[in-house]
Order: sequence, then C-alpha cells, then structure tokens
Amino acid sequence: MTLDQLYSQLTIPCEAKLVLAVLDGLGDIATPEQNRTTPLEAAKTPHLDHLSQDAVQGRMDPVAPGIAPGSGPGHIALFGYDPIEHQVGRGVIEALGLGVDLQAGDVAARANFCTLDDNGIVTDRRAGRIKTETCQRLCDQIAQKVKSIEDVEVIIQPGKDHRFVVVFRGPGLGGPLSDADPHREGKPIPTAEPTGGKDTTADKTARIVSQFYQAVLPIIEKEHPANGFLMRGIAHQPSIPTFEERYRLRAASIATYPMYKGLAQLVGMTKLEGSQTIEQQFEQYLQEYNQYDYFFIHFKPTDMSGEDGDFDAKVRAIEEFDAALPTLMRKAPDVLAITGDHSTPCKVKAHSWHPQPVLLSSAYSGTDKLGRFTETTANGGSLGLFEAKYLIRHMQANAKMFDKFGA
Repeated sequence: MTLDQLYSQLTIPCEAKLVLAVLDGLGDIATPEQNRTTPLEAAKTPHLDHLSQDAVQGRMDPVAPGIAPGSGPGHIALFGYDPIEHQVGRGVIEALGLGVDLQAGDVAARANFCTLDDNGIVTDRRAGRIKTETCQRLCDQIAQKVKSIEDVEVIIQPGKDHRFVVVFRGPGLGGPLSDADPHREGKPIPTAEPTGGKDTTADKTARIVSQFYQAVLPIIEKEHPANGFLMRGIAHQPSIPTFEERYRLRAASIATYPMYKGLAQLVGMTKLEGSQTIEQQFEQYLQEYNQYDYFFIHFKPTDMSGEDGDFDAKVRAIEEFDAALPTLMRKAPDVLAITGDHSTPCKVKAHSWHPQPVLLSSAYSGTDKLGRFTETTANGGSLGLFEAKYLIRHMQANAKMFDKFGA
C-alpha cells in the first residue's frame, strides 16, 4: 500500500470548508541591504498578526531541498500532487487558463514578448511588461499572418501583459521540448530541442517551432520594446487524477492570471471568473461559499515585485492582502492555510530554493503562540519543515477528514 492509498482509505466525508490562500512568491530572505528584514517582516499586517494568535506555522520545501521550482511544480505540490511525478508543461497550464480547448495531440507553449538588440541578444525578457492591449494587437497581427506551418495549425491566444500562448495542432506532434528561452538577459534565444530521447513526434514539433520563429520574428522586428518572443513549457497535456477524486472535496479556484486558473483546471477545480483584486476575490469566495468545500485563492503581486527586486513593492503587496483579509473572515473557513508556492527573494529577483512560510489555522490546529507570521516565526513553528505536497493532508486532518489508522 502506498501512502496516498492509505490517505484515501482513511478519508471520511465532512462538511468543513477549506481555504488555501497563496501569496505567490511570498518567501524572502533577510539581507544587510534591507536591515536584515524580509518584506513579510517589514509589512504592517495586523490581520495576519491576529490570525497568528490561534494558528500554527512552519516552512515548506516546494519540491526538494535546494530546488527552485517553477510556478507549475510549486502549485501542483500545494494541491497535494508529487511535482516530480506529475510534471506539467507551462504551455498546457497557460492554455487551459486562457480558455483554449486543448485536443488530444495538441502541443502548447507559454510565450512572452521580449526585447532583442541588433545582434539578437535578449535585453529584457518581459519587454518592459507591455500593456495587455499591446499584447493583444501583436498576437492578432501574428495570427493573421501565420495560420499554419506545414500541416500544423497555429493557434495564438493573448494573455495578460506580455504573455501569450501558442498551440500547435496537427498530426504527429509531441514533446516535451527544451525552452526557447535563455531564462536571463544577455544571451540569445536558444533553439528548442527534444528532451525525451528518440521521439519522431518531438523532432517534428522542434522543426515546427523553429519555422514558427522564422515566420514571426520578421513580423515584429520593428516593434519596440516587443520585437522578439520567448517560448517555454513546450509539451502536451498529461493525465492527472482530479482533486475531487483524490480528496473528496468539491474545489474551486479564484485566480486572476491565466496560468493559475489553468493549474487549478488541470486538476479539475471549477474556475470562478470575474475578480480582479484580492478584495473582489474574497468577495467571490463569500458568494460561492455554499457551493464548494475547498477554495484556492491566488494573489500574484508578491511574486511580481520579488522578480523586479522591488522590496517596497513587495511590502505594499503583502499589506494589500492583509487589508483585505477581514472580508474573507466574514465567513471564516474551518481550515485556513496561508502560504506561497515558492520564495521569490528581492535580492535573487527570481524563484529560489528557500522554503516558503506557511500559517495553518483551525479549531483543532492549536497555537504556537507566535505574535506574527514571518519567515522567522515560521522557523519556530510546530509544523516544522516539510514537503509542500503534504500541506493538503495537514488541512484534511484539521478538517477531521481522516479516520484512525490501525487498531
């Protein structure tokens, strides 16, 4: 018997409401440049402080010690799936989040506009975070001129800001491929290559991607700052058991960015649309409270400011989340977990390997008697350091969803 099988065997029905609130990239590191404080420590968070009075804390490795995860593995783990066993291409996630109806055999890629110099070197991976309207215009322009390559249909779907999705639909396609993204400025766009060994379908996909670049770059070469584009997560859709099958919980997601909607949809959560701010997301939770057992609520600004290296902006983002918390607590869930999908330290300006802090509150959680929720207090919490894939099991236990094991 596997551990997952044991959990399934012990699971019993319940009437509890569970909420997972994710401040993307929440974790950070204290540095001399910022007076040895983190944004979470520097932020004024009276409502998180109040929650901490009757909660437990700890820290989580999103994948394994030393591994900096992408958003996909980070969230897959938070949903309780082993991120190594269930690897998902970012393109698939983003495509689902944008409402693309993926078909068997489709290959999807997450893409974003970038800035290239005269030598083809990437000088800005996000093209200055162009406006969504500009992204829409450029995507429409590409879609009108590049409808197919060989016998493969090309589908372009714009997202938010500089992001968009490319879906290749046709016979004989497969993946995964390596990223056509150097992941840092100062380098050229690398060629996407098959990564799964000898596979003629991946070979064909790599050829199509290469021809797609040859067709599109001349179309946007005079644009500024978006005169290039990067592609990553080039893969097909995997098979994953649904959240409800796995945990016997009717789950819904309340997210504003396509990728996180797609991640939730991938595991069968209902995608609730319409909210744009964290206050509106909490209001939507109140409206849908009776319809679902589990809510995944995603907050993006903490990660964006961390990637920009903007300490003050990350502080403001945390304070924005904290200020909205009373709305959520108007119908306090039976189990509330607040955490990140990974750490995005301002000094690193990228996802990192540092464990993210987590706060867990329920009538049965007990309390660590900690006055705040920060990386430092989390280090001393009773949850200790554990793998993020077990967070859902802690939440289920606090909802009294598990029968006793053994006599």
